[in-house]
Amino acid sequence: MVSRNIEIKAYLRDRAAAQATAARLSGAAPETIHQRDIFFRCDGARLKLRIFAPDRGELILYERANVAQARSSRYSIARTADPQVLLDILTQTLGVTGTVEKVRTLYLVGQTRIHIDQVQGLGDFFELEVVLPPGQSTAQDENEGRRIAAKLLREFKIGPEDLIAEAYVDLLAGKTESAQLQASEIE
Repeated sequence: MVSRNIEIKAYLRDRAAAQATAARLSGAAPETIHQRDIFFRCDGARLKLRIFAPDRGELILYERANVAQARSSRYSIARTADPQVLLDILTQTLGVTGTVEKVRTLYLVGQTRIHIDQVQGLGDFFELEVVLPPGQSTAQDENEGRRIAAKLLREFKIGPEDLIAEAYVDLLAGKTESAQLQASEIE
């Protein structure tokens, strides 16, 4: 089944303030999730295996534009109790393009998943996922999702200058390329 959400990603300048706002809006304790996302070659979309534990993972296929604004995302998730075997198969058949390790603090506010992420090698980030109704989401559903996202961004005091277009895996790849370029200039 294909699901949809409206998603926004931003640099996080004040983790403590974001957590306090998320806790106030959520009214519940957050869930802390350790994740390792392994990305594979895939034309026209992204394919990643998210590993939570040796006996728990998710294969996720998603499509979204790389734009620094609220964006529609289409995704499908298949859960697995044997992520290592799936990792081996996908690595052999498709090849790995990148890996992201992060600790995610998850808050739920209505139909929105608020992520406060600490990404290894990058730092702190903020992400909203406004989950749209199941089935065929309409333009009206997407507009309502964007309205919810905009309201939450104001609550968290996140402005347009904080928004980012790229996925974490792309930011990490860019950081690696930059370091390689600097090393070659020194030599």
